[in-house]
Amino acid sequence: MQPHPDIADRADLERLLRRFYGAAFADPLIGPYFTEIAGLDLEAHLPHITDFWESALLRSADYRRNAFAPHTALHEREPMTAEHFGRWVQLWTATVDGLHRGPVADRAKAQGERIALAMLRRTSGEATDGGAGGFVPLAAVLLRS
Repeated sequence: MQPHPDIADRADLERLLRRFYGAAFADPLIGPYFTEIAGLDLEAHLPHITDFWESALLRSADYRRNAFAPHTALHEREPMTAEHFGRWVQLWTATVDGLHRGPVADRAKAQGERIALAMLRRTSGEATDGGAGGFVPLAAVLLRS
């Protein structure tokens, strides 16, 4: 087995998401959004998050929730900036790269960046051109795990 196989199934996504959220919860910049502000119960929400990514990447789940609504509510409680979304993208990319290589992994990273940009634009109206405001484009990411 190659050391970094592509994302192939739900089990791969669950492993990826657990590792990502472990890093995100511990991150000093974005961790408090998960742990203190949202009080996210990962075990309760992981099946829904996995459904979302399985639908987006593997086209095999039936995700019918509104992924944007909880982020809007969170932003209303404690505004999220380009710096927060940029850090999310950095951690997401590093986690994907640390576990997987291949076309689905590449799609996961691209989709993560698109989602972060859309969330930023819809929650705060901040420019998403990679300029001022703290957003770090993937091309500039050096973080790897």
